[in-house]
Amino acid sequence: MEHRVNAPSQGTKEPICSVCIANYNGAEVIADCLNSVFAQDCNFPFEVIVHDDASTDGSIDIVLTHYPSATLIASEKNVGFCISNNRMAAHARGEYILLLNNDAALLPDALSTLKKDAERIGGPAILGLPQYNYETGDLLDIGSLCDPFLNPIPNLDASRRDVAMVSGACLWLPHTLWDELGGFPDWFGSLAEDLYLCSLARLNGHSVQTLATSGFRHHVGKVLGGGKVTGENRLVTSIKRRALSERNKSFVMALVYPTPLFQLIIPLHLILLVLEGATLALIKRDQALFHDIYWNCIKALWQERTKLFHLRHGIQAKRAIGTRAFFSVFKCLPHKLRMLHRHGLPHLK
Repeated sequence: MEHRVNAPSQGTKEPICSVCIANYNGAEVIADCLNSVFAQDCNFPFEVIVHDDASTDGSIDIVLTHYPSATLIASEKNVGFCISNNRMAAHARGEYILLLNNDAALLPDALSTLKKDAERIGGPAILGLPQYNYETGDLLDIGSLCDPFLNPIPNLDASRRDVAMVSGACLWLPHTLWDELGGFPDWFGSLAEDLYLCSLARLNGHSVQTLATSGFRHHVGKVLGGGKVTGENRLVTSIKRRALSERNKSFVMALVYPTPLFQLIIPLHLILLVLEGATLALIKRDQALFHDIYWNCIKALWQERTKLFHLRHGIQAKRAIGTRAFFSVFKCLPHKLRMLHRHGLPHLK
């Protein structure tokens, strides 16, 4: 058995929402996360499911000791963020699922706000909340738009509802929509799985929307490291995070981009990856950067080409919207150029 489940006795009321929290070595943050969930000001039942991904820091004991009403799925080996969430969704009994990072904390009215908006929309939709920096309280985004190469562009316009994606750190959707989309791809591991799910939902004709009220606080990059701008106005990330991000964004592009833009963007994307990697390696005087991030991305696309081709065929066959509608939440200017102008070269650690 690859994992074991420790579940409390189930009450008579079926939960409206299943809050699913993927945890790996989150001893420093898991209590704040769970406290924010159990302190929700809402008038409907919900359940809390925690998947511990073979943590070694004692965080599993925190859950068992202090949060007995949470269902705990304990993995015997580290399986990654995607499988963790897929397992929790399989155990979820709620009409809705809320995916929540272990380094995130909900504002008190988050669940009630999400449920109210889901009922207002009526049909299946993915919803997100404003995201705030945990330490400073600064607004990070209200969902994201995308550039042509699927780099997320933070949306700060509170009047905008439709977005390209919402963060997987706090992502709400009906259980039926999760099942329709097939959950996260197991083989992604971590990162860009939210981009995949939102892109697939939009391609299938479902809304991806963000709310202007309530929100959640987030320690961005707490687990994988980096992916945020520091107080010195520097973009700090890790080689592991950048490598997974570039690879998985490329996978999403190969799967969901409609024809004929797929045939135009993919070759350009690969050329720019090579140029970016070579330039960064020369400036940083570190050839390993090119190999570990950019070459490995290109190699993964080639190695997975058969799987990507077959999955793309099935995804595109179900496409319910046109190319113009799909790209209506995109901006033309590559976001990396904007970030380079604002923050300089990223600091890779």
